[in-house]
Amino acid sequence: MRGARWVLGLLASIPMICSNASSQDRTPVQVRSSFHVELSVPLARAAPLFGPERERCWAGEQWNPEFVYPQPARDIQGAVFTIQHGGHTSIWVNTLFDPAAGRMQYVSFIPDLLVSTIDVRLTALNPTSTRVDVTYIRTALSADANHHVQALAANSGASGKEWKKAIQECLDRGRSD
Repeated sequence: MRGARWVLGLLASIPMICSNASSQDRTPVQVRSSFHVELSVPLARAAPLFGPERERCWAGEQWNPEFVYPQPARDIQGAVFTIQHGGHTSIWVNTLFDPAAGRMQYVSFIPDLLVSTIDVRLTALNPTSTRVDVTYIRTALSADANHHVQALAANSGASGKEWKKAIQECLDRGRSD
């Protein structure tokens, strides 16, 4: 999702980060982080943009889901796809996809590194604006990944501005419909 350029750089540096893990901190961590965005569009227009296929419009060229299921690719609950992050491949499962209710949820994992749950909740503020609440829960799969998980969480807050700008540009181009 948006902000992946920073994430790609962070993922590329994992061997260095892992080697700096404290020998005293050997318990894998779980970190929760959240942010929100307010969009000047109705919920019915905003919600579809949070499916992996439609997200291509705003998430940048680094967001290139390769669908395992379904074929052909489409945004549905149960979709399974992969994303390349530098030298890593993350595997994603769309565990909840209900645009009418404004609910999406994903589980992604990078083997031997981390598991993430991404929860997206959209709320109509009025007929022409929507609030999007995004919550990440990231779990390190070993203590060596703790610093990585903590760094991702620490930088999640900046994603709100990036997402809002990118989504608005997508909407302005008219590619969201």
